[in-house]
Amino acid sequence: MKIFYHLMLFVCFINMGIVHAQNNYPQNYFRNPLNIPMQLAANFGAVRTNHFHMGLDLRTNSQENLPVVAAAEGYVSRIKVERYGFGNAVYITHPNGYTTVYAHLNKYFNKLDEYVKERQYKDEKWEQDITFQPGQFPVEKGQQIALSGNTGGSAGPHLHFEIRDTKTEECLNPLLFGFAIPDTVAPIISGLYWYDRRFSTYEPGANGIAVKKAGNVYTSNLVQVNSPEISFAIKAVDKANQGFNLGIYNAELLMDGKLIYSFKIDKIHYDDTRYINGCIDYPKFIRDKMGIQHLSDLPGMKLQNYSLSNETGMISLQDENVHTIEIVLKDVKGNTSRLTTKLQFNKTSDKVSPTGKTVMPNEGKTVATENTEINFSKNAVYDAVNFNAYEKPEADPAAVSNSIVLHSPYIPVQDEYTLKIKPGRKLSDTEKDKTVILLDYGSDKNVVKVKWNNDWAEGRFNRLGTAKLLIDNNLPSVSAGWAEGALVNSSSLLLKGTTKVGDIVSFRAELDGKWLRFARVKDNFVYTFDEKCPKGSGPHTLKVTTVNTAGNTNVQTFTFQR
Repeated sequence: MKIFYHLMLFVCFINMGIVHAQNNYPQNYFRNPLNIPMQLAANFGAVRTNHFHMGLDLRTNSQENLPVVAAAEGYVSRIKVERYGFGNAVYITHPNGYTTVYAHLNKYFNKLDEYVKERQYKDEKWEQDITFQPGQFPVEKGQQIALSGNTGGSAGPHLHFEIRDTKTEECLNPLLFGFAIPDTVAPIISGLYWYDRRFSTYEPGANGIAVKKAGNVYTSNLVQVNSPEISFAIKAVDKANQGFNLGIYNAELLMDGKLIYSFKIDKIHYDDTRYINGCIDYPKFIRDKMGIQHLSDLPGMKLQNYSLSNETGMISLQDENVHTIEIVLKDVKGNTSRLTTKLQFNKTSDKVSPTGKTVMPNEGKTVATENTEINFSKNAVYDAVNFNAYEKPEADPAAVSNSIVLHSPYIPVQDEYTLKIKPGRKLSDTEKDKTVILLDYGSDKNVVKVKWNNDWAEGRFNRLGTAKLLIDNNLPSVSAGWAEGALVNSSSLLLKGTTKVGDIVSFRAELDGKWLRFARVKDNFVYTFDEKCPKGSGPHTLKVTTVNTAGNTNVQTFTFQR
């Protein structure tokens, strides 16, 4: 009878979603942080550029300023105010060992908002990262802590919500905590790919296989390969009843009924999130915007708690028999899709391994051209790269070096490498002081002020592309959104920032000689009128000092009335 009771209790726990394969997270301890039903725009582990998505993106019906409430009792342990990333964020530490994070907020609750504002004026600095003691800002479950928004690195109004292990700071999959989010839709598979692994997944790259669907079962034609060493990858999304393309939670790869690889995305540390680039087909993601996830470990991929099996997913074909391949995808609710196909090796002539400046995983490497040196750490690459670096003439009159082609922007690197460039002529000390390295990686540019090591200019980067040395003598500037001396009736002042090369790295505004709190919104600067500049006052003088990446400083003054 006792055994029967425990068995029935176990079954009940399964039905309640309490028992998970590897985790035993508290169920229903945390409430919805919004007062509207939880709808997902993105889930934990979804593929992003250079990182996993580390929480849930909760829809706010395309609106801002919805109440955001504490998911459980605890205390505000930290806030952040930053230009990109989280924008305005609140961290709440709870007595059960977890911390919740709420990001892209417009405004904190009044008492906290006033504290942050006072700190900003005291420090004369808008960006903040403040920690608190347990007794400073205690909160109750359901208490309003902020208003939702679209601040930081947000592309539209929503709430980013995380649950972290307070001790380890690992981000945990919030969907494992029992939130009531309906989901009856199995993952959707749209592509199967195989790779010749005798050298690298990057060369020659993915071989696509068409997939056919019948219900939640997918098939493909016989996969015939010309290499005895291969691996697979899958293109798939999860829909979760709500239309958005969400990331895959759990995948398994079996050959002839034997599990040879699996991954599950339960927890990730921010220190490791860049390893996403070793879990996906990075060239396809950057070039073609396709999220294809490897069903194997790349040799330089060291993400903890991702791969579940001791196998690497590498398939070594010793015969020309037909083998059965099965791929099983599951979401957190257990909705399952299966793809079955057949695999056969057709022997052909051996592939010739690439030659040249090969950069290997887990090995440091220095690659050089006549006027360039690139130093990679042992953690730099996830898979072998036949690295091609060369110089070509640069037409930009501000350039003082050739263009240095660093292989391809479609190949990822894990950590920063050191790039050294020798200028094409002798530079004066004044010129050296204004020299930057510009790295163009296609979708954007990265500019860093150089450090000089004798006659070599040095910079550190974590993307590949085309680099050059520039002398930047251009001043940064801001332009006012009002006419000089005008009466401003709007609720805020807007300054648009511009700089020809690099970024505005420092901004300071003084109103009638006193520091004024402007928020950084992407490339613009916004001051929302408060008691520092009351209505009916003026005329006012606004002094703005900006500094760009090269260190060029500009001081501008504007006048207005309130």
